[in-house]
Amino acid sequence: MPHFSLSRGRQIALLAVATAFLNFPGMTLAAPQEAVDNTASTDEPAAIPAADDAEDSRGLVQRFNDALEPVNEWFGNMNGHIASVIFFPVPVGPAKVVAEAPAPVDDPVATDTPDDEAEAAPEKQPSWLQKLNRSIESQYRTMPLAVIILLVGATFFTIRMGFINIRGFVHAIKVTAGKYDDPEDEGEVTHFQALTAALSATVGLGNIAGVAIAICLGGPGATLWMVLAGFIGMTSKFVECTLGQLYREERPDGRIMGGAMFYLSRGLPEVGLGPLGKVLGVMFAVLCVGGSFAGGNSFQVNMSLGAVGEVWPFLAPPQNPGDADYRWVYGLGMSVVTGMVIIGGIRRIASAAEKIVPAMCGIYVAAAIVILIKNFDSLPAAVSLIFSDAFSGKAVAGGMVGVLVVGFQRAAFSNEAGVGSAAIAHAAAKTDHPVREGVVAMLGPFIDTVIICTMTALVIVVTGAWNPETSLEFKQQIEGGNGAALTSVAMDSEISGFKYVLGVAVILFAFSTMISWSYYGERCWAYLFGDGTSMLYRSIFLVFTFLGSILSSTNVLEFGDLMIFGMAIPNIIGVVLLSGKVRKHLDEYWVKVKSGEFDREVETRAAAETPSDS
Repeated sequence: MPHFSLSRGRQIALLAVATAFLNFPGMTLAAPQEAVDNTASTDEPAAIPAADDAEDSRGLVQRFNDALEPVNEWFGNMNGHIASVIFFPVPVGPAKVVAEAPAPVDDPVATDTPDDEAEAAPEKQPSWLQKLNRSIESQYRTMPLAVIILLVGATFFTIRMGFINIRGFVHAIKVTAGKYDDPEDEGEVTHFQALTAALSATVGLGNIAGVAIAICLGGPGATLWMVLAGFIGMTSKFVECTLGQLYREERPDGRIMGGAMFYLSRGLPEVGLGPLGKVLGVMFAVLCVGGSFAGGNSFQVNMSLGAVGEVWPFLAPPQNPGDADYRWVYGLGMSVVTGMVIIGGIRRIASAAEKIVPAMCGIYVAAAIVILIKNFDSLPAAVSLIFSDAFSGKAVAGGMVGVLVVGFQRAAFSNEAGVGSAAIAHAAAKTDHPVREGVVAMLGPFIDTVIICTMTALVIVVTGAWNPETSLEFKQQIEGGNGAALTSVAMDSEISGFKYVLGVAVILFAFSTMISWSYYGERCWAYLFGDGTSMLYRSIFLVFTFLGSILSSTNVLEFGDLMIFGMAIPNIIGVVLLSGKVRKHLDEYWVKVKSGEFDREVETRAAAETPSDS
């Protein structure tokens, strides 16, 4: 096992924190001082105090972000290199039709630039791989490599498991409802709690903002392909979460350790790939920890704050220098509430998730249904448009292939099927049958993508919000790329005042995602550094929660998002190699399902409990 000793883990963590801290003071002091000196060299002496006042008026938050700018630029560089690999554009369609062939923007010889810009240009030159990416994207309709890996994997699993996403659907509902629950089974949470904990990590801003933008880019037809991708993604969740149960460990204190890092490091040696399994396990854990700090935490706070600021302007960024900045209040509040939940571990996280997720999903879906009922006359035409557009597509989307790409991408980014994160939550479920938890996990992509994303899509299509010609307000949000605001405006146009309800929903969506990702990251952190360092991880996590409200370094936040999608690479490799073992367990389990053995066990257990209740 790749566990370090407790003291060693703390040394590594503290060294990383200390290194980062020691590098910041220089940047913090240097940036403001240069601004003052430059002003002083050109202005009259009497203007120097005014320059100081202007510097002070920028506020602590702005100065903090100025200090981070070099770091942000470095991460932007890194993001470009990493994204060029993870999201390598694989040609999937015919060449695009280009009216004119402009001079390449990355060729310094092609354009006339001032001498100072020409000298700086070589520092910003893209790598050969980035140039290759741009060349391919300029000529063909493409799909990111990570999305193809997830979709090909999902298709393979669906066929390999005999379409368990169809034949096991009813059984999954029965298990989730608690029909087969046995209090004596090993684990920390119920099937329902495990499902809601995993759902809370995926049901979020992507369901509100991402879907709206996907339809604006790809047209209404993207909805059909999004649903199809969610449908086959159900089997990916089944396989990875079954493996999470098969290779989980129970600690002496009763806590469960499971997830992709365990079935990679413990499962692959069983097929003669021990060294590969250990490498992939550590790789997954490192990516998950990084993703939990940024993509599953700071990024959620940052994005939700942007949407909430549209509803409650006092939480929006200040418009003028010297204006009060209250974004930190949002960050502080989220840090406190999140800390109250995550300190209690998976039991408290699951307890919160089982209340929040059904409530926010119920309110959101109910509002969507009300809107669809109000526009019932337009509903048949909207559904017809979705199907017809799926096989023709908007011209700007690149026809059918373009619509398919947009729909599949949105589903992959929304439900995280194949990423391996959900296996960490489902590993903690109480059950003696790993396959049973796998069928429960299938419901995640169904609820996330097939139901909630579809509801958002139907609202966007029925109200005409996807079409910029419908209204000026819709056009402004589309051009600004603000999917959350577009959905909010669309729903508020049908249900007066609903933007405030949606504002609260956005906060809950972000909060629920954060508490689940804190558990994912903490389990991977413990896998790397030992169980005794969990509290250190949670403390760092809460610091990143607060930073998400004041950080304008988007490259830093996007780096964490890239790490989440990077998790799919080691996970899919391992799950494909171990899929034969899952199929064997599935066949054995399904024989018992069809024979009624599990139903008889329930009846026997109920009969045994009856005398004690009388």
